[in-house]
Amino acid sequence: MLYIGCPQWSSAHWKGRFFTRDCQPKQMLEQYSHIFNSVEGNTSFYADPTPETVLKWQKNVPEHFKFTFKIPRRFSHDMALQHCQSELLAWLTLFEPLYQNIGQIMLQLPKSCSPDFLATISNFTRLLPSDLPLGIEVRHLGFFDKGESEMRFNQFLMTQKYNRIMMDTRPLFSEPPNTAAIIDAQRKKPKVPLHVIATANAPIIRYVGCSDLAANRKLYHPWLDKIRGWLNEGKTPYLFFHTADNFDAPLLAKQFIADLAHPAAILGDFPANLEPSQNDLF
Repeated sequence: MLYIGCPQWSSAHWKGRFFTRDCQPKQMLEQYSHIFNSVEGNTSFYADPTPETVLKWQKNVPEHFKFTFKIPRRFSHDMALQHCQSELLAWLTLFEPLYQNIGQIMLQLPKSCSPDFLATISNFTRLLPSDLPLGIEVRHLGFFDKGESEMRFNQFLMTQKYNRIMMDTRPLFSEPPNTAAIIDAQRKKPKVPLHVIATANAPIIRYVGCSDLAANRKLYHPWLDKIRGWLNEGKTPYLFFHTADNFDAPLLAKQFIADLAHPAAILGDFPANLEPSQNDLF
C-alpha cells in the first residue's frame, strides 16, 4: 500500500484549480480526500482542534483515508518531553474518534534536540499507545553523522518499530531565493543531509520540491526505484509533496505518481476537472 498527500488539505489557492470553483473551507477536506489518501496533519502541531472538529474530520473522509497528525510543539519543543504525561493523555483522548483514520503520528523534534537526548526521546515514546504507529523526524546534525550517534538512533527506531521521517529539502535549496515564497521556505525548512533508511514498515518521505515542476523529475528520480523497491518488499510508504508555497503541491504529487507508474500509486481526479467548463454552463 502507498499513501500519498500534501502538507495540508485546505488552500484558497486550490479553488478552481484542484477543488471546485465554489468549494467552501468546510468542504475542502472532503474534496481533498477524493484526490489523495493521506495528509500531513500540521494543524495539530500548533493548536488543538475542538472535539466537534475532530468528529467532522472523521465524517468527511472515506474509511481508507489516513491522517498523519503531528504531536503538538508544546510537547516536542516547548516542554520537557518526560513531564507531560497527563496533558499528552488528554491530547490522545481528543483524537480517539479518528484512530481508525490515523496512519501514523509524527514527532518532529527541534534542531536543539541532539543525540544526547535519546533517552528522553525514548522515555517520551513510552507514553504513547503501542498500537499507534510513530514516525520521528530529527534535525540536529548529530543524527546524521554516520557514526555511533546515528547508529544508536537508528537502532532505537528499528527496535521499537518507529519510522525515521526523511525530509528531502535538496530540491528547495537547489534554486536561488528569488521569490518571497522561496526565501520564506528556505528560512524555515531544515537543510539537513538526506539519509534514506526504512527503520520500520512505513517510511515517511517529505519531499520539498523546487518551483519548476519539470526540473523536479531529475531530482526525485532516485526516489522512484526506492519506492518501488519498498512496495515490492511489502512496506507501506507515505509520500508527502511540498512546494515553497504549496501552490502547485498537488501537481507535483500527480507528476511523481505518473512517473512512478506502479499499481499501488493511485490518485483520484481533481474535482475541478469534473466540473463543467464555464462555456458549458450557458
